Amino acid sequence: MLDPDIQRLPFEEQIKYFLAKLNIPTERWDSLSAEMHDHAFAVAGAMQADLLADLREAVNSAITDGTSIDQFRASFDTIVQKYGWDYTGGYDWRTRLIYTTNLSTSYGAGRYQQLTDPDLLRVMPLRMWKHADGVHNPRPLHVAWDGVTLPAGHPWWVTHPCPCGFGCHCRQIAVTEAQARRKGGKFDAPDDGYYSYTDPRGVQHRIPNGVDPGWDHIPGKDQAEQDRAMLAEKEERLKSEPYQDGLNDPDIRDKPA
Repeated sequence: MLDPDIQRLPFEEQIKYFLAKLNIPTERWDSLSAEMHDHAFAVAGAMQADLLADLREAVNSAITDGTSIDQFRASFDTIVQKYGWDYTGGYDWRTRLIYTTNLSTSYGAGRYQQLTDPDLLRVMPLRMWKHADGVHNPRPLHVAWDGVTLPAGHPWWVTHPCPCGFGCHCRQIAVTEAQARRKGGKFDAPDDGYYSYTDPRGVQHRIPNGVDPGWDHIPGKDQAEQDRAMLAEKEERLKSEPYQDGLNDPDIRDKPA
């Protein structure tokens, strides 16, 4: 099992996802919809713009430079003292929550970008769930899902993303059928039922058991699909308008010398 305080090595897709976010002050974590969290950096109760900006910089350092939770906590202490922020929750819990939630969601978004790469899908068309909640409070359903192997486009992955809850560090890996069988893959989609959740905006959600409210959404999915659509459009344009030393490419042509 992975220690939730260990930062995986940062990578380009993870960093890009986080850098694209805007700072949005919020009173509660669920003041924003799951999709809005893809585009917003928010820390519940951090309502001052400067406070939120400094917290973001500390998180950004963790994602970009791979700083540890102890290094993040040192920055957090400085920020809290600077602004006199009266945050809610215990120190260890709150710092771990901010650190691990941002790292795991940005990691999940980056992994989704990689796992949906068409070249990868051609050779590894299946995904496998790997449990990694840690040894202290493993979720029984996440343990049961370990080894679930389904086609990359299966709807179960849409409602059961990685991560799918606070403190969840489970992940999906790309595999061939032969690799999945060697790893003891389970080739049926689990059906564990649903529960209802009403968010602060009064919107009711039907969420799979084992998934936390607000986490039934693939992090980075919208951004990845937009990037792919833009790339496909650019490739089509280049096919129809081959450039002469790049002069027909507006991304190059229109830039000042």
